[in-house]
Amino acid sequence: MTASAATASEVVRSWVDTHQQQLVAFRRDLHAHPELSGQEFRTTNVVEHTLIEAGYDVRRLRVGTGLIADTPGGEGERRAIRADLDALAMHDQKTVDYRSTIDGVAHACGHDVHTTAAIGAALFFADHRDLAPGPLRFIFQPAEERVPGGALDVLADDGLVNVSSVIGLHCEPKLDCGTIGLRAGAITSAADMVTIDLSGPGGHTARPELTVDLVSIGARLVTEVPRLVADELVRRGHGSDAVKLVFGAIRAGDAANVIPTACQLKASVRTPSLDVWENLEKTVTVAVDRVLDGTRAARSIDYVHGVPPTVNDPDVIERLRDAATAMGDVTVVEPQQSWGGDDFAWLTREVPGAYVRLGVHAVGTTRLDLHAGLFDIDERAISVGTRLLINTVLT
Repeated sequence: MTASAATASEVVRSWVDTHQQQLVAFRRDLHAHPELSGQEFRTTNVVEHTLIEAGYDVRRLRVGTGLIADTPGGEGERRAIRADLDALAMHDQKTVDYRSTIDGVAHACGHDVHTTAAIGAALFFADHRDLAPGPLRFIFQPAEERVPGGALDVLADDGLVNVSSVIGLHCEPKLDCGTIGLRAGAITSAADMVTIDLSGPGGHTARPELTVDLVSIGARLVTEVPRLVADELVRRGHGSDAVKLVFGAIRAGDAANVIPTACQLKASVRTPSLDVWENLEKTVTVAVDRVLDGTRAARSIDYVHGVPPTVNDPDVIERLRDAATAMGDVTVVEPQQSWGGDDFAWLTREVPGAYVRLGVHAVGTTRLDLHAGLFDIDERAISVGTRLLINTVLT
């Protein structure tokens, strides 16, 4: 680490330490007022007001939520920092003062933290314009939790035009606060959804042989389709773990003595492989039809392509590694590729970028996964994330 890098890192640390309580309060306000995908109006207003006051050129996305903020003036390509605004449709089970005030909506994935860290970085460069190596862009996108994701709205509004690289944070409760996960190459998986609707004439459960027993057929789909898809991918030379197809819902009938006329099944389909993802719809459809062959059940399949794997650029990862080294008080690890999906993948298909795992677990507390009703963070992670974003821009 050079002397100049060390000096800049100390300036960053001093500024973030001074503003830590302000950033914590900002995060707690967002946490207490979560909003679902596409409904992030209050959150967008709060972020917009903060950035305009700091002197940024701000424009909302045409969908009505989310925004893009640029440092004024400056020519050439911009470095971008992305954060996501939306929350989850679930109950907040914590008893803290900043518990969600919106029944059935909660920030249990840490998007409030991502937004706060990006705001912190934006405010730092508003106070230290002379330290910015060039023009910057801050992207606050809506609807990350909605397939195929609000990142496509950012792209539709030219959010990555004249952008040279993009970085983002994602909370990781598997890692302790003070730990940063950096991985070159794929870090998330592709995530699709499939809905299968079956129909038949219905009938009496005393005589299933005279009709089309949709419940029994649906059960066969749940147990046999994942195996058939996996076997086919192995036959093509992929590993047995190349796909994870899991049914999350099956709905059919209301009475114990009636064979229903309709049955609906829903599943998520995930793969860490881009090659597998590009042909996954056909593979799943063929497997479904093999199970249904000879059953006389009519079917329709709605296959929704979600997001591809997020692929981290090696050079951007090295910039992040240098930035973490300059911080001096964090541990860098290489996380495993996640089976989860993230629409940040759409951005890294357009420009070099990297998605960072930000450790948020408070040592000595129960380690909870994302999307848990009691999910919370060690709020010192806000400082770590903010400093990492700033130092990466400075690197």
